[in-house]
Amino acid sequence: MPRQDVIPLKKLGEMFVNLGILTQEQLKEALEIQRQSGGKLGNILMQLGYITEEVLLTFLGKQAGMQFISLQEFGEIPEEVLKAVPESVIRHQTLIPIEKKGKTLTIAMSDPFNIFAIDDLKVMTGFDINVVISSEKEIKDTIEKYYTAKGSMETVLKDIEAATEGEDTDLEVMKEQEQQTDNLSLEAMAEEAPVVKIVNFILSNAVKQKASDIHVEPYEKTLRVRFRIDGVLHEQQPPPKRMQNAIISRLKIMANLDIAEHRLPQDGRIKVKIMDKEISFRVSVLPMVNGEKIVLRILDSSSLRVDLNKLGLEPESMAIFEKNIQLPFGINLVTGPTGSGKTTTLYSALSTLNHPDINISTIEDPVEFMIEGINQVHVRADIGLTFAAGLRSFLRQDPNIILVGEIRDKETGEIAINAALTGHLVFATLHTNDAPSTITRLSNMGVEPFLTTSTVAMIISQRLLRTICKNCKEPYEVPIEHLIPLGVKPEQVGNNKNVVLYKGRGCDKCSKGYKGRLGAYEILEMCDEIRELILNREPTHIVKQVARKKGMMTLRESALRKLLGGLTTVEEVLRVTTGDTAIETV
Repeated sequence: MPRQDVIPLKKLGEMFVNLGILTQEQLKEALEIQRQSGGKLGNILMQLGYITEEVLLTFLGKQAGMQFISLQEFGEIPEEVLKAVPESVIRHQTLIPIEKKGKTLTIAMSDPFNIFAIDDLKVMTGFDINVVISSEKEIKDTIEKYYTAKGSMETVLKDIEAATEGEDTDLEVMKEQEQQTDNLSLEAMAEEAPVVKIVNFILSNAVKQKASDIHVEPYEKTLRVRFRIDGVLHEQQPPPKRMQNAIISRLKIMANLDIAEHRLPQDGRIKVKIMDKEISFRVSVLPMVNGEKIVLRILDSSSLRVDLNKLGLEPESMAIFEKNIQLPFGINLVTGPTGSGKTTTLYSALSTLNHPDINISTIEDPVEFMIEGINQVHVRADIGLTFAAGLRSFLRQDPNIILVGEIRDKETGEIAINAALTGHLVFATLHTNDAPSTITRLSNMGVEPFLTTSTVAMIISQRLLRTICKNCKEPYEVPIEHLIPLGVKPEQVGNNKNVVLYKGRGCDKCSKGYKGRLGAYEILEMCDEIRELILNREPTHIVKQVARKKGMMTLRESALRKLLGGLTTVEEVLRVTTGDTAIETV
């Protein structure tokens, strides 16, 4: 952080007040905290949420006569510029060279008053130094991007080549060797430096690319590594096939799994520190024909968004959502396939309701993120702690709100319904394709329709759409007749003949024009007419038609709103909502 002590503290606060950034009461509160506990005024104001780091840095930059820039929005830094300053200095001083013009080198720093570093750079580089101010986090991320990701795999592979030089890599010989390798040899191989380096690189590179899953897949002649980024798998540079056993064993050791067991599936967990953040990996091992496949789900609690306003709900859907999560009792169901963001939606709801006067308990398989103030239980079916068993115990723990990770069978469904009938608010998930088909799913489980109508208040079906990268976003025009088959109505675009849509051309800050994801939601709110249909066991399409007449927005319609709003692409709408092609006429 910048050295704020260069500017008198009183003057700093008063200037924020004069600019309308702070009120006198807010400044007084911050100065009182500073008097009691010390610290820098700027940091205290950020902790209180009164200013952002960008506001503070912009202000300090103006005081020092420096420009504030966002490195996230800055273009590619040429290699010759990066080479102007040694990497050791860049890391030690937390700065990054970004531009070179003539005899002037522009450096991004978070501390504009670090005179000693600026003087050292002048002597070291022979350039005049122009300093711009930027966020410390953005500088560190940029350093990792340019100095850690590039070439790391090649370096590790060179180490492996040197370590295994002269080994026979014939496939038949390798298979014989695999059969003769004992567990002690596997463990020793897994602890060798090249293997440790390559596994560390795979894990850290996945986190830096903001992947959600890592797939390590053995084939006859290759060992494939893929990262799931924004819901889509991307193939990575593969490690050598001959290192397969050692890499798999290394991951199993890190997850405290049995490296001697190759015939049965295993599940475990890895916790590591990457880029000053604690990251957990949920590990699943599955025996395949050519070896064991490992899938690691990355659980980064810092990336969990629990702000309801950032989920992507449309205003009318948000109103229904907020109303039903505030009910004193009943069941709210969230449905969708694996990886559709159900956990984020549920945690967002619970975080909104998480107050000291409310007792919240969850039973999950597994507990992906831990939230302060919520009692979370991990399912252990091997010792009898199932969803049903946990739910029974919850009812003796005086809860107000219960979250069930998944309703998988009749027993769990009926206990959840009984909890709702006895005055508890229940949240749960199911795997169905849309909101209306959830009714059929519960019926197929054996849950009686009268129980469903008595307890279920809201059903949410959701998917995740990749959003267009803001850095390389560009417009293009499409005739309205091309969009009508998708479900776009002329009145949605003001009866214009052409519609302006957007796409990403692809840049170094995104993945093929996409960066981040946003939800598409279909929310079915119970009403008397729909309850009547459920009691009469009417088919799903009838329930959907009535729900549409009552104002339910389908997944396709929600996705189209984001398309017309310039947030996503036609390709994403089709990819995510293929099964929701029929838009009923209301």
